[in-house]
Amino acid sequence: MLQTPISKGPFEPTFESLRTFECPDWFRDAKLGIWSHWGAQSVPMYGDWYARNMYVEGSEQYRYHIRHYGHPSQFGYKDIVQLWKAEKFDPEALMDLYVAAGAKYFVAQAMHHDNFFNYGSKIHRWNSVNMGPNKDIVGLWKQAAVKRGLPFGLTEHLGATFSWFHWNKGRDKEGPFKGVPYDGNDPAYEDLYLPNLEHHDPGKKMYDLDPWYTPNRWWHQRWFDIVKEVIDLYQPDLLYSDGVLPFVNTWDKPDFDPGHPDYLAGLHAVAHLYNTSAALNGGVNKAVYNQKDRKKEIYSLGVMDIERSQEPDIKPEPWQTDTCVGDWFYHVKTVYKKPGHVIEMFVDIISKNGNMLLNIPQKPDGTIDDECTFILKEMASWIQVCGEGVYGTRPFRVSGEGGTRVVIDHFKEDKAEWSASDFRFTQKGSTIYAFQMRAPEDRLAVIRSIGPDEKVRNVRLLGVGEVPFEQSYGVLVVSLPERLPTEYLNCLAIEV
Repeated sequence: MLQTPISKGPFEPTFESLRTFECPDWFRDAKLGIWSHWGAQSVPMYGDWYARNMYVEGSEQYRYHIRHYGHPSQFGYKDIVQLWKAEKFDPEALMDLYVAAGAKYFVAQAMHHDNFFNYGSKIHRWNSVNMGPNKDIVGLWKQAAVKRGLPFGLTEHLGATFSWFHWNKGRDKEGPFKGVPYDGNDPAYEDLYLPNLEHHDPGKKMYDLDPWYTPNRWWHQRWFDIVKEVIDLYQPDLLYSDGVLPFVNTWDKPDFDPGHPDYLAGLHAVAHLYNTSAALNGGVNKAVYNQKDRKKEIYSLGVMDIERSQEPDIKPEPWQTDTCVGDWFYHVKTVYKKPGHVIEMFVDIISKNGNMLLNIPQKPDGTIDDECTFILKEMASWIQVCGEGVYGTRPFRVSGEGGTRVVIDHFKEDKAEWSASDFRFTQKGSTIYAFQMRAPEDRLAVIRSIGPDEKVRNVRLLGVGEVPFEQSYGVLVVSLPERLPTEYLNCLAIEV
């Protein structure tokens, strides 16, 4: 049993109770969130999973680390975190950029798998207030978001920490430091690196290779206490767990058992989140919980999140894609997505009842680079023209028409080769919004998904105004001007 009580309210920590969750309208209307996936791992500016891979002998990040900082027996992750200063971090200016780019909610990272917290935790000394930046990063983000009326979310990534950190308990197998233990073996830093359980219990593999599951009850309680602390401190409108509902891996478990005690930590955390929100909103929950299990028994407790991928078509329930313009953490070698690619992904997602949570990687000093600024400004120009077809909309009866589809393959986000016959649809009241994924050379938009019983009254090209059209035999033909309002995909508002 968990030792920490949760807030009282309309939700109990059971599947039965939590399945009464209803997605709040703010999330369904918002469509676009910006995410700051930022922390001490940005310091080397060498990409994702640095805190793990610097201890993986022979890996690219290991080689970079030993040549740039020294061997991880002498200079480990505990030393990297001290180098993170966030000295140019300006959340107010960044939030203005994000709002201009179309963000209707903002999400900050509370902690990654690295077990270093971006706020002043009372139960974990390895945090950004005690060391490194000496700033409450989460608190500063929330202040800037709330000032601009944005719902504020947090992400936690602790589920993988337990398995991630078995790497820092190792030692080199060859070379000048052969046999020298990494600093993760030093008991003085056990509260950052986690206990060396294999050392305490030789022969028993306590660090399970599945990153989101461990049978260790101590870790379940630890995870819950940390997540409860975050909820109590910041009352987030959205909480995202990087993985499945902690901690049972149900992706490949056909014997799903909702009464299994390993679900206690996750169920209690979600109930506490929702009850905290209800207490602030007249008894009505307005918070959203995101996790990545696709079993309806699990995702119906909140809103399912899909990392760097999406749904093939309209899903009845709202969902979210989380993605990035490059690597999750700043990487000097990253090739960024172009603005048009980001916008096309976004429109395809919202046509299927999804939201997009977009990470803009930050340098260790807290700034974003010129390329990311350019992407945001291009998004801002586009949203000024086409935002009417985005916010507050719901799916049309079909997500789109045309032969082109995005690739549905986990972590694969190749740019689709759209044609002028490809459209994606949204709807608001009696208005159908048709996003043309490529401009037609003859400037005739031909739409076949408007039924003959849907009499078109007028058609507007967003950013221009009314345009000529003909409707006959179930086909709508719209004449577009030679000069289109945006160089990216354009949107028609069809009144029926």
